[in-house]
Amino acid sequence: MFLSTIAILAGFLLLIWSADRFVIGASGIALNFGVSPLIIGLTIVGFGTSAPEMIVSGVAAYEGTPNLAVGNALGSNITNIALVLGITALVSPLVVDSKILKREYPIMFFIMLLAWFLLWDGELNISDGYILIFGMFALMIVITMMGIKESRKSKNSNSQENDSLEQEFSDEIPTDMSTSIAFLWLFIGLIVLLISSRLLVWGAVNIAHEYHVSELVIGLTIVAIGTSLPELAASISSALKNEHEMAIGNVIGSNMFNLLGVLGIPGIMGGAVLEPSVLGRDYPVMIILSILLFIFAYGFKGKGKINRIEGSILLICYISYMVVIYRDSLVP
Repeated sequence: MFLSTIAILAGFLLLIWSADRFVIGASGIALNFGVSPLIIGLTIVGFGTSAPEMIVSGVAAYEGTPNLAVGNALGSNITNIALVLGITALVSPLVVDSKILKREYPIMFFIMLLAWFLLWDGELNISDGYILIFGMFALMIVITMMGIKESRKSKNSNSQENDSLEQEFSDEIPTDMSTSIAFLWLFIGLIVLLISSRLLVWGAVNIAHEYHVSELVIGLTIVAIGTSLPELAASISSALKNEHEMAIGNVIGSNMFNLLGVLGIPGIMGGAVLEPSVLGRDYPVMIILSILLFIFAYGFKGKGKINRIEGSILLICYISYMVVIYRDSLVP
């Protein structure tokens, strides 16, 4: 148990560090090849914040624990909305005023419904996995096209109301990194991601067996919280810098990539028979929280805002969900 706990803690710390190095390296390479900060932010940064979940999912599926990967995908989305945005809003209320993000909400809902339809038979099979992975690449193309369109509109407009998201991304991306150093960080980040994911999965599976809880529950709780730590750190940092669009965008982007990439990987690696609680408890909770986020953040009559009261509601929802999981895990 001691070694398993150490492996989980070390895995979490290395995951956070390596994911950051991976994103910095990929962003530096893209910027040096002339890609705009907006496109980098919407694709590489969004993909990169889900890199820990994707690698952990692949390792878990490879080692014969696909339900841990499924739990990681759904649990990370629930954690991102209820815990990450809940804590971030308590630290600094979030103002939402980006047309790009408002367009991303319907895409996120569509992806949730698509994944729900694919899982409705109680199984994540190989064809489901390929559909989800294809959807991930299609999403990156759509987001890139949206970014290019928005960037051109911004350059051709003299309005003072241009979206500030591009400037926020520009401030976060290293501009003085050589291509060789960027490739080095990308390589190191990827290697450490693989090593730390292996440590995390090994420790998590051992603890699951020790306490006789399902791998799904471990994925929904310990692993989901750990792999969502980069989103928590990024969202709080962005909020404190008044880069509210980044804080919301990190969560929305990560949730879309989680459903497509993190859920798709165990599918194409052999699939999984889902536990009944996935469709009966976890997926409905994710959808309800997503709707709640939409109501809080959209801003039907102007700028949306997630204030401290709403942040507290999200946090209470997360705590309640953890209590339900704990209660259900006690039932033989």
